[in-house]
Amino acid sequence: MDAAPPVVIALVGSTGGLAAVSTVLESLPAELPAAVLVLLHQSPDRVSRVAEILDRRCSLPVTAAADGDVLRAGRVLVAPSGKHLLVTHAGRVALIVSGVFPPSRPSADLLLTTLATACRERAVAVVLSGNGHDGATGAAAVHAFQGKVIASDQATSEVFAMPDAAIAHDHAVDFVLPLDEIPAQLVRCASEAR
Repeated sequence: MDAAPPVVIALVGSTGGLAAVSTVLESLPAELPAAVLVLLHQSPDRVSRVAEILDRRCSLPVTAAADGDVLRAGRVLVAPSGKHLLVTHAGRVALIVSGVFPPSRPSADLLLTTLATACRERAVAVVLSGNGHDGATGAAAVHAFQGKVIASDQATSEVFAMPDAAIAHDHAVDFVLPLDEIPAQLVRCASEAR
């Protein structure tokens, strides 16, 4: 069996999420003691350029996730279009076909729920700008397994529905922060959970 995963941060969002994720990643240090996963809702029939865009914007290396990738501190993996991204107990990611029908795809709830059960107190969920309520149930799962949950505040969310749904769900959110304060909180969470 593989080694236990490092602290894992999952950034999830939808409408307005690319700008929000960029803002967070740009301010994270290259020596971040955590793996980072990025999931943004996108059409399954379009080729995603999210990893390529983010790689140009931050000091951490960013690549599209591939099935079986190992979670490594200081590395960012992005959910590809047409695939749900899951975290395994072996410290790896798994990809499964999302299909062409809603609900949201890729699913933030699926990612965060598997993150919660695989990483427990070493999980950090960040719910950013987006429509709908995807991520709220997953955030509650992360909270239930003693992980940390952060939501962007209304003032700095282009669309507040996703963060708001997480905030309203079972008191699962530990921190509601403006975007520019999230990176420093992530560094603190990663250091405390190691």
